Amino acid sequence: MSIKIASGAGVGFLLTFIGLQRSAGIALISHDPSTLVTLGGCPDQYYNKTTGICTSHHMESPTTWLGILGFLIIVILLLFRVKGSIFIGIVFISIISWFRNSEVTYFPYTDEGNARFNFFKSVVGFHTMEKTLGAMHFNLGSSDVWLAIITFLYIDMLDTTGVLYSMARLGDFLDETGDFEGSNAAFICNASSISISAIFGTSSVATYFESGSGITEGGRTGITSLTVSFFFFISLFFAPIFVSIPPWASGPALIVIGSMMAKSIKDINWKYLGDAVPSFLTLIIMPLTYNVAYGLIAGIVSYMVINTTAWLIETVSFGHITYDKSDKEPLGNFKVGSGGEGLLPIWLVPVVYRIRGRKSTAEIKNPIEINETTEINNVNHDVAVDVDRRNE
Repeated sequence: MSIKIASGAGVGFLLTFIGLQRSAGIALISHDPSTLVTLGGCPDQYYNKTTGICTSHHMESPTTWLGILGFLIIVILLLFRVKGSIFIGIVFISIISWFRNSEVTYFPYTDEGNARFNFFKSVVGFHTMEKTLGAMHFNLGSSDVWLAIITFLYIDMLDTTGVLYSMARLGDFLDETGDFEGSNAAFICNASSISISAIFGTSSVATYFESGSGITEGGRTGITSLTVSFFFFISLFFAPIFVSIPPWASGPALIVIGSMMAKSIKDINWKYLGDAVPSFLTLIIMPLTYNVAYGLIAGIVSYMVINTTAWLIETVSFGHITYDKSDKEPLGNFKVGSGGEGLLPIWLVPVVYRIRGRKSTAEIKNPIEINETTEINNVNHDVAVDVDRRNE
């Protein structure tokens, strides 16, 4: 369970890391050849686009400070429980950045800035799919193709698992088994979307951790998803507007959401190193490798190696060499009699229970259904006892 919790916090750290960078955030950090990252925030004229290094004038960029202002606006609005706090912050900073005669403009008087502004002025724009629709090529005889397919399979599976769990935890959707309602359908939808996106020639569809912004704003039902999908459809025709939202306007939202997701760290079992170390590796490797799947792999593999090694040493020594496992978390963190749901990936739980001929805990959400099941079991038990007494 600790690795699951760490995956949510790790996604939060990754979101924050993205929000602090120049490419998708407020440019508070930049590249450093010695320490990998360092303090950034330099104006464009002191930023080397080839190396990603701020040569001088750190923390003197007007857009960085504007991004910090956007961050403060979102946090203050959230403190006062204002609906749409994140949206208000993004729109406010974006509008300020659209004025050309300012130090924080997204459309400076350069070749790149002029190109952005000309595209922005068009307001409406739609790209056709003539060159991408159905443009597929199959060469299954190549070993490189199969290597790529297998790699994408396990990376997408782990990445989706980590993001879905962290989003479900952020929205407080998890039950006592660590599952959430509709998990099976969520994985099927993700897998189907990947295949459909390939037909249309777009990049692979994925479950993005930026979805945390909708959950943070109070989104809890499918109406939220339908509303977002409607606006995605609208954005197809108003791409020039949405593309012109500067990174220092959207970056603050990522930082705020990341901080909210990091609060789950307190629930990690830090008392037992066999749980604490894999959990720590999970949450720290995600942002450092820029990949959710790599963090999960590090956590799961290290958990297996550490705990299996300790168990083998104790077993081979016939109990003469023991280790302290008094604070060890139960494997899977599931209750006795739950059927071992915690040991299974969440998308396999319904399948196993259907094979057994009964529903999983996550599938029985209606209290009336639970009560009816309990009453039926009690009646059957009473009838069986009565029959036994008569036979006696």
